[in-house]
Amino acid sequence: MIDYGKILNPTVCAIKPSGIRRFFDIAATMEDVISLGVGEPDFRTPWQIRNAGIKSLEQSRTKYTSNAGLAALRAEIAAYLGRKYGLSYDPQGEILVTVGGSEAIDMALRAVLSAGDEVIIPQPSYVCYEPITQLCGGVPVILETKAEDEFKVTPEALRALITPRTKALILPYPCNPTGAILEQEDLEKIADVLRDTNILVISDEIYSELTFGGRHHVSIASIEGMKERCVVVNGFSKAFSMTGWRLGFACGPAPILSQITKIHQFAIMCAPTTSQYAAIEAMRSCDEAVASMKEEYDLRRKLIVNGFRKIGLGCREPKGAFYAFPSIQSTKMSSEEFCEKLLYAEKVALVPGTAFGKGGEGFVRASYCYSLEHITEALQRIERFLGSL
Repeated sequence: MIDYGKILNPTVCAIKPSGIRRFFDIAATMEDVISLGVGEPDFRTPWQIRNAGIKSLEQSRTKYTSNAGLAALRAEIAAYLGRKYGLSYDPQGEILVTVGGSEAIDMALRAVLSAGDEVIIPQPSYVCYEPITQLCGGVPVILETKAEDEFKVTPEALRALITPRTKALILPYPCNPTGAILEQEDLEKIADVLRDTNILVISDEIYSELTFGGRHHVSIASIEGMKERCVVVNGFSKAFSMTGWRLGFACGPAPILSQITKIHQFAIMCAPTTSQYAAIEAMRSCDEAVASMKEEYDLRRKLIVNGFRKIGLGCREPKGAFYAFPSIQSTKMSSEEFCEKLLYAEKVALVPGTAFGKGGEGFVRASYCYSLEHITEALQRIERFLGSL
């Protein structure tokens, strides 16, 4: 009989499944569940985007594209980044179209990491950074961000973790799950720490369109001296409500992008052709649709933050993305215990903060990419649950 323990990669076996999906899977087996668990927009992909995809199929545009993606799409991405964030990238050698932002992160880390290289990863943050680093043979070095610092990376905390083996820094802002953002002055301080090092920044900016309160997203690549040491990751899933289209992109210096593209060439070939044609239309004509969705998210953001505060759960204002990260420390329960008891008692699905790193203990993540009615009902159930404790 075959011994699978001798076949499977022990590093892969040691990685825990996503804590987000665990509660989502439990909720899927129950009736009448109100879920604030998954970060997926409830808006339909804007019609002009869907129509562009349909037209591409009607015109039989179903062949492989170049490995880097359609030239027209890369040109639109370059124009978009220029007008939105003041970034300048050459579509011919500094932009790669990927299968979602997640592939871009994976390929960027694969391109730069050798065994034993260290990657500084702020946490709480999205679940993929640490396991991908491990799969590449790298060593995750966790920078625990603090609520009192608004879950921002501080220059002091960053400087303390840099060693001769530090190869990269992940910069996940706007942040999932905390809703934290980094503003110009924050990025300047981080840049001051990095300028005299050989550390690459992988800046995950997938929520760049979703900043609130009159704030405008600033990319660290726009800070003086940073573009040459940054790979900027972005995509279409969140801002354009295109999660299932699986399309993202990476931008960076040609010497790095050429190696990322090489890995993409062998592992993926190219991103989905239909999605690429749809994405061209997204970048050309959907600013108004994105602004409309953002306005609705802002209403939901205010509702959920005020709601948590009214029922006795402290909640800092999320300034970006579409997540609230309330504290449940007053209940004396762990994040896992709180979410599990809430799910079975009131059929509300939240994600424990520990799914995003040990520093998330004492918090839960609630997504507000759901309707106002959906959020209101969830808050009522949570209030009832708290009253029963």
